[in-house]
Amino acid sequence: MKKTTFFLTTLLALLLLGVVSAQQKPVTGYAPVNGLKMYYEIHGSGEPVVMLHGAFMAITDDWSVWISELAKTRKVIAIDMQGHGRTADVDRDMTFENLSDDVEGLLDYLKIPSADIVGYSLGAGVAMECAIRHPEKVRKVVSISFSIRRDGWVKEANDFWPNFTWEMMKGTPAEVGYKKLNPNPDGFPNFFNHLKATAMRPFDFGADKFKATKAPMFFIHGDADGIRLDHIAEMYRLKGGDIHGDMQPHPESRLAILPNTTHVTLMNRMTAIVPMINDFLDAKPAK
Repeated sequence: MKKTTFFLTTLLALLLLGVVSAQQKPVTGYAPVNGLKMYYEIHGSGEPVVMLHGAFMAITDDWSVWISELAKTRKVIAIDMQGHGRTADVDRDMTFENLSDDVEGLLDYLKIPSADIVGYSLGAGVAMECAIRHPEKVRKVVSISFSIRRDGWVKEANDFWPNFTWEMMKGTPAEVGYKKLNPNPDGFPNFFNHLKATAMRPFDFGADKFKATKAPMFFIHGDADGIRLDHIAEMYRLKGGDIHGDMQPHPESRLAILPNTTHVTLMNRMTAIVPMINDFLDAKPAK
């Protein structure tokens, strides 16, 4: 009897372990979107949140821990944007308009009416442009370290790009990851130049259009992340900031500036940032 009980207990434990493992395994696929075969992963369950990586990044490694944390309570849809990760590049400008249209196309493909969007760097720009171009698709935006205009970056950041070459990326995690994941593993130099053209192209989302967006936004920055502090204040002000919150209702949008943090090291501040993101996404509109 004891042996039978032990056997059944062990079998049940193994079955439960299998169920948990199956639940943790993401749904993956390629979506035909605007001429792309866009790679995506879906983790967890709950309210949908789209995660958009930065330039030269991908879902694998760069976002994996963030995804795991957010997927504890949400359905996380992580995307490899044009040319990044497992999504091959195409002969099309990497504009914020095009990349935001890709997000809309993926949500349509997955039959998701609307979602929250979390973006870092390039992905943050795409997230904000989504709120402008596709307001019906966007509930809330978390923008981690980006601007709404090219001159929102400090001068040193904009001056860097003209002298930046793909040879400077040889052997870096960005190049190694590209070769490991991308359908065109030898295409890194062309991909680099394509992305560099995007970085050097003037852009301006438009203050009036940005102010008119309906989606609440959470701006997360480092105190030395390359975005001008006055520009950070401008973005927050356009979304209802710059008030005395004890004397009038607090805006639905939020701002956080992390000390001793740069553009790159923001990615190392997950334990501080993810709880703030969850609190923002969970917040209900003020009545």
